[in-house]
Formats: sequence, structure tokens, C-alpha cells
Amino acid sequence: MLKIFLIQSLVIFFYAVTWFFIAVAKNRNDVADIAWGGGFVCAALTAYFAAGINEARAVLVLLLVVAWGARLMLHIGIRNRGKPEDHRYRAWRKEWGSAYLVRSFLQVFLLQGFLLLVISLPVTLAISRSGPPLALLDGVGFCIWLLGFSFEAIGDFQLLQFKKDPANKGRIMNIGLWRYTRHPNYFGEVTLWWGTFLICLSVPGSLWTVAGPLTITWLILRVSGTPLLEKRYVDNPEYAEYIKRTSSFFPLPPKR
Repeated sequence: MLKIFLIQSLVIFFYAVTWFFIAVAKNRNDVADIAWGGGFVCAALTAYFAAGINEARAVLVLLLVVAWGARLMLHIGIRNRGKPEDHRYRAWRKEWGSAYLVRSFLQVFLLQGFLLLVISLPVTLAISRSGPPLALLDGVGFCIWLLGFSFEAIGDFQLLQFKKDPANKGRIMNIGLWRYTRHPNYFGEVTLWWGTFLICLSVPGSLWTVAGPLTITWLILRVSGTPLLEKRYVDNPEYAEYIKRTSSFFPLPPKR
């Protein structure tokens, strides 16, 4: 697996460099959000072709990553089309000043590449190492993955449709899945990675790859997911009411 991980690292390095130059050409770093899902697809395909293992579990995990990554790339590409650069990246542009290009390369694109390699550890191991035939644990993992994928995809679609309506400008999304959790897309992403890990857990010596789902959970709950988003609405009274009645992460019935 070490050899495959090194090959992956080299491929993802060039992948990150390519997207950095795209960002420079377009003068917008939020293309990194589009690159995120594609990076996982790239890492999984690299592991699959480098390992040459064509077992059912390896193919299943590869297909799950491709389905998730391709959908996410398409969704973010559609969401960002015709809009200015995301506010997070505009803020960093001002904060970093003359060091903007160097810090963008290191702290946005290379760091993203490193993190996706860590998160992909269960996938890399499952694809590059032989394991027993598919069994109950794989089925449970797939069901959890499907739950997460559905939450993320439906939540993204509902939010996209909500924002398309001019009457909703400035309003807080609080219908559909967003009625039960303030972040159904983030809940979905974390859930599907834990489901993927359960599938990979059937492969011998895979327990240590729990670092993957732990990393994405930490990033979304403590770093770049819910904290950054909710900070944006800290002075919004409608969002304050939304917080009072709606679960932050896990889907729950809204409070009265």
C-alpha cells in the first residue's frame, strides 16, 4: 500500500498544481471547491489501476467514490456558475495581501490534496489489498453510504432550488431536509465516509484507516464546514430563530 500511496501523492500533487493554475487564470480560488470531489475520484482511480486488484469490494468502493465525487463536482460547478468568487476566498485574498499566490498554493490547493489523501485512506487500502468476499458488514456500510449520499444530494438540490427563486433572496432555507438539520449536506458527507469505512473494514489490517472518516468529521464539525458557515449568519435574527428550533447536525424533529 505504501508504494500505491506514494504514486497517489505524486498524482494528486500534479492535480493540485493544475487546479492552482486554473485558479490563477480565472482569478478565483473557489475552483478548489470543484476540485475537491474530483480529487477523490483521481486518488481512487490511481489506486485501482496501480494495484490491479479487480475484486468485488475494490470495484464497489471505486464506484461509490466516483459517484460521490462526480456529483459533487457537477453540483458545485453549477452552483458557482455566473457568480462572484466565494466570500471565504475573497476574505483570504484581502488578508494575505502580497503573499496571496504563495499562500493560496500551499494553504488551499496543496493542503486540500494532503487532506483528501488522508480521508481516502480506507478507500486506498480496500482497493489495493485483497480481502474476503462481500458480506454483511459491506451491506451495512453500503446502506450507511447510501443514506449519507442521499442526504447530501437531496439537501444540495433543495438548497439550489430554494436560491433560484427570487422571492427567497435573503431568507433562510428551513424546508425539506433543512427543517430537520441545519446542515443536511454536511451530515450526508460525514455519514457516507463512515459507511465507506465500514465497507473497507472487512479488509485485513484496515482499522487504522479510521483516520480517514475521523478527519472529515473533524473538518466539517470543527474547521471549514459548519463553523465557517454559521459565523456568516451570526447577526441574522432569522437564523438565530432557526438555530433555536433546528438540530445543528444530526436530523431531528424541529423544536416547537
